[in-house]
Amino acid sequence: MEVQAYVTVKPQATGDFQFGLVSGGLDGEFSRSGDTERFDFTWEGNDECDEASGSGWMILKSPDEVEGSIKLHGGDRSAFAARRA
Repeated sequence: MEVQAYVTVKPQATGDFQFGLVSGGLDGEFSRSGDTERFDFTWEGNDECDEASGSGWMILKSPDEVEGSIKLHGGDRSAFAARRA
């Protein structure tokens, strides 16, 4: 069943997400270049109950907003923007 899309990133550089029927766990690393804070990650999870994995990145646009891209291994790529709830 579809739920409100979300992404959670913890200080330990792990987290989880769901958008549509795609969900998974994140494992990544934080980096900084000048004033830009970035989180690069890989993920494993499900796409409509099928095993799925991929990679992605996010940059901090403000203390409450990120934008980034997520890719399914061997499949689609999607840009996204998220705001702290």
